[in-house]
This record gives sequence, structure tokens and C-alpha cells, in this order.
Amino acid sequence: MIEITSRAAAELKSLLDTGGISQPAIRIYIIGSSADVQYGLAIADDTNEYDVITENNGIKIVMSPDVAAGFSDGSIDFVADKKGKNFIIQNADSGTCDNCEECNICDAE
Repeated sequence: MIEITSRAAAELKSLLDTGGISQPAIRIYIIGSSADVQYGLAIADDTNEYDVITENNGIKIVMSPDVAAGFSDGSIDFVADKKGKNFIIQNADSGTCDNCEECNICDAE
């Protein structure tokens, strides 16, 4: 399950309300290489029949099947400090690819 903190949910709801999208959701996607996997967020203005869709704290979350397979347990938080505003995406299942035959992250790139 992906937990969205109250701070992140409030910020995401604000962003989604101003997006003018009929069914607002966020998409989690992979950026980086298989050795240094990082995740990004985007407003999901479209979904397809293969997407994995879940919801937490009032926010709909959309992921491709490859991303969902490697991100089954994590969190999204939001911080605002003197350095700026950022979403923090943490994946409890992330790590290095020790065995590519069992790693779904490499397939998602």
C-alpha cells in the first residue's frame, strides 16, 4: 500500500483542483537507471486499461504495471522549508538489482 501523508494529500488536492481535470489523479513513474531508481509524480490526465489504480487519503494513484510491481509499499510526503517545496517519495521495496531475473524495476525503463 502507498501511504500519502496528510501534508502531501493537502498539497496534491490543491494542485489537482487547479488542473481542470475531470477525474484528477497522480501518476507515479520511474526516472533514473536501474542502478539508481528514483520516482516522479505527474498529474495523470489519462489512464489506460493496463494501469494499476489505487487510492489513499483521498488521492487517486495511477501506475503502470511495471512500476506497481516494484512499488507495492511506500509513502509520499510533502516538505516545505527554506530550500523550497518538495514531494518525498519513498519505496520500501526499492534497492539494488541483485538478480535481474526477479527485478521488475529494470523492465520498466
